[in-house]
Order: sequence, then C-alpha cells, then structure tokens
Amino acid sequence: MIARLNGILIEKTPPQVVIDCNGVGYEVEVPMSTFYNLPEIGAKVNLLTHMVVREDAQLLYGFGTEQEKNTFRQLLKVNGIGAKSALSILSGVSIEDLVQAVSMQEVGMLTRIPGIGKKTAERLLLELKDKFGVAGVASIGNQPKSASHDVLNALIALGYNEREALLAVKQLPADASVTDGIKQALKLLSK
Repeated sequence: MIARLNGILIEKTPPQVVIDCNGVGYEVEVPMSTFYNLPEIGAKVNLLTHMVVREDAQLLYGFGTEQEKNTFRQLLKVNGIGAKSALSILSGVSIEDLVQAVSMQEVGMLTRIPGIGKKTAERLLLELKDKFGVAGVASIGNQPKSASHDVLNALIALGYNEREALLAVKQLPADASVTDGIKQALKLLSK
C-alpha cells in the first residue's frame, strides 16, 4: 500500500492533484480542505494517502493531516459510504463541525452536503456516534478544552444525555471554571 507521497506538485484540478515522485506522476484525489492548503504548482508537497484497490481501478486519496486521513477511514466504515462520499463529506464540512453534528445528532448539517440524503445522514450519525463520542467534542464551546470536557462529563454522569449536555456547555462563558461551569449548566438545563 502507498501510505505517503513526497514530491513535486505538477497539476492541480479540483479535486485531483498530480504529484511527481522521482519521475512517476501519481494522481491523487483530495478533499477541498487539503486542496486549499496545497502550495503552488512546482513546489514540494507531502501528502498522507489512503489507497483503494478495486477490480477496475487503483485509486489514491490524499490528506494534509493525520486527522483528515483517520476521519476518512472512519467514514469508509459506515455502511453505504464509499470513498467518493467520504471525500465529499470532508470537503463539505470541517472535522470539528462533523464531530459536533454527530455529537448533537444534527441531520440538517449533513444533508446540506451534496450527495448526502436524510437516510444516509441518519446512518452516519448513528454509526459514528460511538466512534467520535464525548472525547471528540472536547474542543466544542467557548471554554478551554479541559474545562468544557470536565463540565460535559459531569453533566453526563448526572444523567443528562449528551445532546442536552453539549447544548448547555456551548452556552457557558469562556472564563468559567469547572465548578462554575457545572453550576451554570445545571441552571440552564433546569429551565
């Protein structure tokens, strides 16, 4: 398997790029998040790749970060999501927005992505919920990661579901400590 390409960028045509690695040009499909961060043609580029071998083709998908590559692989594990759909999802929403959509079970955000209908979005939310979970949403909200994560875990431990807890955590001020955050979140949830 080809895990990484390091070479000269010789062609950029969304969503495909061609990378010259010692005289061999590799055609790689990339999400738009990676495409926008690529250097100019003729510059050195380094992409992490995922190779798909089918009966009729050998395809390379490239990513600028390990997080994008791992998210792509998680999306491929969802029933009914192929490489093209996974690439479309990564091009349509940021990874943070995807994690938030899964955590809050927001079908609407995913159905705005071309090629993703309501049933596919619901399947994505269902199957990815356990994959992203609470650990993946620590960066959501205005608070520092540790405080929002601790508040979120405390609310879930008190019996609130993840969606309710996330909504409350998002409304907390940025400077709230964990103790104050829990108190304020409980007041918000009791309304």
